[in-house]
Amino acid sequence: MNDFDLIIIGTGSGNSILTPDFDDANVAIVEKGVFGGTCLNVGCIPSKMFVYTADLALQASDSSKYGISTSYEGVDWPALRDRVFGRIDPIAAGGEKYRSEEQANVTVFKGEGSFAGPNEILVTADDGSETRISSSKIVIAAGARVSTPPIPGLDEVGYYTSDTVMRLDELPDRMVVIGAGYIASELGHVFSSLGVDVTFLNRSAKMLRNEDDDISDRFTEVYSRRNNVLSLVADVGVSRTDTGSINVDMTVDGTATKLETDAILVATGRTPNGDRLNLEAAGVASDDAGYIVTDDHGRTNVDGVWALGDVTTALQLKHSANHEARVVAHNLAHPDDLISRDLSLVPHAVFGNPQVAAVGLTEREVLAQGTPYVVKIQNYGDTAYGWAMEDSDSFVKLIAHAETRLLLGAHIIGPQASTLIQQLIQGMRFGQTVDEMANDQMYIHPALSEVIENALLGL
Repeated sequence: MNDFDLIIIGTGSGNSILTPDFDDANVAIVEKGVFGGTCLNVGCIPSKMFVYTADLALQASDSSKYGISTSYEGVDWPALRDRVFGRIDPIAAGGEKYRSEEQANVTVFKGEGSFAGPNEILVTADDGSETRISSSKIVIAAGARVSTPPIPGLDEVGYYTSDTVMRLDELPDRMVVIGAGYIASELGHVFSSLGVDVTFLNRSAKMLRNEDDDISDRFTEVYSRRNNVLSLVADVGVSRTDTGSINVDMTVDGTATKLETDAILVATGRTPNGDRLNLEAAGVASDDAGYIVTDDHGRTNVDGVWALGDVTTALQLKHSANHEARVVAHNLAHPDDLISRDLSLVPHAVFGNPQVAAVGLTEREVLAQGTPYVVKIQNYGDTAYGWAMEDSDSFVKLIAHAETRLLLGAHIIGPQASTLIQQLIQGMRFGQTVDEMANDQMYIHPALSEVIENALLGL
């Protein structure tokens, strides 16, 4: 058996564990799929490259309100796809080559890793061959995978997921998107804006239901103008027609409904990969949802075994995984000077159109806590830049503690939401009151950031 100073399972954020502190360590990296993890290959980065193109297409198709005539006349889908993955695939390949061929102290094992004991990993390659490796230090960064609901007929008719849909050969005329969360919203926007007739099947009453209610209400309203959004969907079943299309049978708010489509995208979330690691052999604990349990230092309940990222939390965000990786890397190298992760203010964004970004508590969460609070909703259209944009949908919603004046939650829907929210994240992180955030700095006039200033002043 090969013994190493450190074993890392997964090459997403786990790949960034190897700081210069480990240059003299004998390290094994285990990866069963493509080097670089979800974000690089099938998630954040390729999807946003498609989203940017879709935003341009949507803008071109709707410019008359600005007094100009433009139109969207179609997309060269293979060219778009190849531009995206022509950039990404070499990065993944280069990362693997660097680790496996250019770092003498690193050995890459291609295959699925699972525990054979507290300090032992069994790597099973695609050809079935097995290799056993061991270490007193093991980092689990195995990520998550697509979760598919048990819909009758789905396997028989075939379907796409976020792992596969961005590489399809040609655009279908019609697409059903099963789901209404952030993956469904982003990819549905891509295909809709590029000319596909998209229908969303949502088991809930509205899209992005975990967002603040005012945000999810407005988001659902905007998406429903452009797409067929079906809510309160249940009892879905699919079958192939004689002509090759797909029948979708369901109930919509209790009423039997049927539609026909050419492709199905399943976007109903992701599930952690802990159940594939034989955690029982090492005694590593996981919770009822399958996430590996860790403390604030990144340690599991088993001495020497650490974990981070999507396999440990339902957040499933790259920036939080990167933060955890920095914490674990430091703690592995400096066991007498442990630092803690801080996940108290984890922001997120949905790159649909409109964009959505949020940090902190929703209003319903504040209400449930019984905390005294004040709210301000500031429309983009009430600022100078909002006038230029002719924006009538977008807004900022801020929730502050009525007594301490600290910001409890910030929620934005509209252009550049993911950028505008950063100044609020910073203010919350460093304990500024809403009054200090509003008055102790100058906001550039007439930039879009004035919508944040006016929302703060409104509080």
